[in-house]
Amino acid sequence: MTVTIEPAAMLAAPLTALKTYLAISLDDEDEALADLIRAASEVAERYIGQLLIARTVTQILGVRSGWQKLAIRPVTGIIAVDGLPADGAAFALPADSYGTEIDAGGTGRIRIAMPGAAGRVRVRYTAGMASDAAGVPDAIRHGIIRLAGEYHARREGLEPDPPASVIALWRPWRRVQLA
Repeated sequence: MTVTIEPAAMLAAPLTALKTYLAISLDDEDEALADLIRAASEVAERYIGQLLIARTVTQILGVRSGWQKLAIRPVTGIIAVDGLPADGAAFALPADSYGTEIDAGGTGRIRIAMPGAAGRVRVRYTAGMASDAAGVPDAIRHGIIRLAGEYHARREGLEPDPPASVIALWRPWRRVQLA
């Protein structure tokens, strides 16, 4: 299985919020501060198990007749399903040759009924909690700002895990999978 996630087009927390938190009024550090927000956002996404800002995901799966779970959550829509034969070009699978479902928690699944010549399928879908930073829950956004602030303050010798105060903000949104 291969998963490719399109980079987020916008920040999951506003740059102005981080600058206010750090009491920075000048614009000369904006690029570096935006990078800290991106890094903190990636940590948040890994911790809660969901993308924050909606974007396109491409996932390659083997052809199986049973339901297969899509790797990234929360899925908001299936864009396309293409067959990938061993030889030759990819082709769009007809809509009646596969089934999709998205549950209330945002987990997406696909089932291939008639793969044709395809040995694998490429599924393109959208996933993410919000379309922009304003739609990201306040506690998650504040945790991102706090973690980015920690990164700015420490610059060297960063702790591998977010501080407990940040974890406490993110924990209600965490999605874990039991084996």
